[in-house]
Amino acid sequence: MGLRVVFMGTPQFAVPSLHAISEKHQVLGVYTQPDRSVGRGLSLRPSAVKLTALKLGLPVFQPEKLSLPGEFEQLCDLRPDVIVVVAYGQILKKNVLNFPRLGCINVHSSLLPRWRGAAPIQWALLSGDSESGVSTMQLVEKLDAGPVFLQVKTLISERETFQTLHDRLAEIGAQLVLPTLLGLEEGSLHSQVQDESQVKYASRLTKEMERLDPRETAFSLDCRVRALNPWPGTSVQVGERLKIRQAQFHPEIQGPVGKIFERTGMVLLGTSQGSLELIRLQWEGKKEVGPSQFLNGLKGRGQSLPLDLD
Repeated sequence: MGLRVVFMGTPQFAVPSLHAISEKHQVLGVYTQPDRSVGRGLSLRPSAVKLTALKLGLPVFQPEKLSLPGEFEQLCDLRPDVIVVVAYGQILKKNVLNFPRLGCINVHSSLLPRWRGAAPIQWALLSGDSESGVSTMQLVEKLDAGPVFLQVKTLISERETFQTLHDRLAEIGAQLVLPTLLGLEEGSLHSQVQDESQVKYASRLTKEMERLDPRETAFSLDCRVRALNPWPGTSVQVGERLKIRQAQFHPEIQGPVGKIFERTGMVLLGTSQGSLELIRLQWEGKKEVGPSQFLNGLKGRGQSLPLDLD
């Protein structure tokens, strides 16, 4: 049944690829990150890939590090033809990269060499890119720098969010990994070296990226809202933290910069260029609301628009 594959992945993004591979190839084992403590109760939560692997009846391995004693030897005992890596969350060492007959293949959610690194989907949106896509490549020791096998592009719509783009790219990845494996198996697949002059890095997201700065343009802030939800989210400080869950930029409306104001029933934030309509808002510890509920809530607080940002 096809190739002997070890699959390595952790988040939901990797799940469609695991499903696709398991239907065409022999999955010898699934490597995923150890269960992590989440929530106030700090209960252990398995990864999306682990849950899927268990449903498919596949062996699951969860080493804290593949470099720990005995872990590499256990991996070698599986004797895979190829290792497929999709957002695994660990850097693979040279011994792992080199031992499978066909090497290690990565499914990456960007059009390499643009957006190497940890958060390519978010950075494509943050930067206002017009397109994104998925690349399959040979893994090498340098981060996301291996030769590219196949790529599929997809347009980024004006209202694209992290979630919608994430889900579409996950499905594209699942469709792309199969012809990549087939080409490797047949020896018909050719790779292309990445152009280092075109490299862009997608650094890890931080909590500090949450705050919206009205000195930026409304378009830029709209990109941030769509890119950074659900984490770290986006917010402004108006005495207390006000989370912005959904927004829409209006380049034709210019209001007072750094103030939340009302115009024709819309709640808007004035920016350096245009205004950002605040469509879904949430005070700290309260429910998410629309503009009319937000305005009614202000009256209950004895407040009114415009509001100054801190």
